[in-house]
Amino acid sequence: MNRLRGFLGSYHPIVHTLLLGTVMARAASSMSLPFLAIYLARHTSMSAVMIGVVIGMGALAGTVGGFIGGTLSDRFGRRIIMLAALFGWAFVFLGFSVVKLPVLFMLLNMLNGLCRSFYEPVSQALMADLTKPEKRLNVFSLRYMAINVGVAVGPLLGAFFATWSGALPFLITGIIYFIYAVTLYVLLIVFGIKKIEGEKKSPVTFGSAWRVIRSDLTFRYYILGGIIGAIGYSQVMVTLSQYLEKSFVDGVKMFAILMSVNAIVVIAMQIPLTRLAEKYTPLAAIVFGNLMFAFGDVGFAFSHSLVWLILSMSIFTLGEILNYPAANMLIDKLAPDHMRGTYFGAQTLTNIGHFMGPWVGGFLLVSYGGSMLFSIMAVVTMTGSIFYWRGTHRQRLLKTASKMEIL
Repeated sequence: MNRLRGFLGSYHPIVHTLLLGTVMARAASSMSLPFLAIYLARHTSMSAVMIGVVIGMGALAGTVGGFIGGTLSDRFGRRIIMLAALFGWAFVFLGFSVVKLPVLFMLLNMLNGLCRSFYEPVSQALMADLTKPEKRLNVFSLRYMAINVGVAVGPLLGAFFATWSGALPFLITGIIYFIYAVTLYVLLIVFGIKKIEGEKKSPVTFGSAWRVIRSDLTFRYYILGGIIGAIGYSQVMVTLSQYLEKSFVDGVKMFAILMSVNAIVVIAMQIPLTRLAEKYTPLAAIVFGNLMFAFGDVGFAFSHSLVWLILSMSIFTLGEILNYPAANMLIDKLAPDHMRGTYFGAQTLTNIGHFMGPWVGGFLLVSYGGSMLFSIMAVVTMTGSIFYWRGTHRQRLLKTASKMEIL
């Protein structure tokens, strides 16, 4: 009981609300979105290519939307942008459950990508606003664990509700987002978010924000490191299933097991690994995380049984746990207080790697086979550490020079 009180007292009530909301929101979206392709194939006349375009447009919209949403949140406040995204999300999923025309599905999924790119960076920025710097790594790690708890539960619920009706998971998801939006709106008022926003708002414009981002070489190094990491990570989320299906008798079932292993390891190891990572710099956590990614990739390349694949996925997941919260910490340390939303929003540019990754991985898989694909990706992933090191080293030199000028 004392531990629970201590935990609740360690963070602002809004932070706890956002963490709980993250579990609900991710459970809801993963209850429906993973089945979107199947739903479109069964309930519309769309071709496989058109379905791919519809789904891809959501990610494309999200890539550019993060910068827009983050900048707007710095200028007009976190509350307005977050609530607009949540109510927009509710509309999107309710729309998925009733529309039939391909163009409407495409527009709705683009709006879905925009809502995600608006909400997630802005919620991260608000968590950072309301948390002491020394506790922010913990908050980012808890948020990442909340995402995985939701993702672990959601598909099972989606499969259950889909047995009743293909549209039902989307309808339930829309209702959950609406309830979350209303609840968050009330709590933001109760806990005085307007006063907090009054202190945090800045007159930043898109032009000034883009000039700052474009001129920040350290940030560009971090984005390049993130893009390379996303190229490697996307192989496990996309290409691994194709490799297993071709190389093993029960490849599809094995992939489902590995996805469950991924979620279980995140939930079980997030807190202890975060406590360990607190003793070191974010750069050290990223480098070690990339090393775990590489070891996991090598394991995928040369595993010939489910046991070795599970071990490889477990190692790969340790890298995931270390890497993503630490990358958020680097952005948090780099971003000026009045532009935190802009920087977190621009971080969504790393999604470029999620576009490139499946194309590159598919080419390597077809041309050279799975062993060569994952061996190459092990090397590619490690090169991302170079860019994070260059960015961190440059930032350290700038801080030293600034101190010297003051003296």
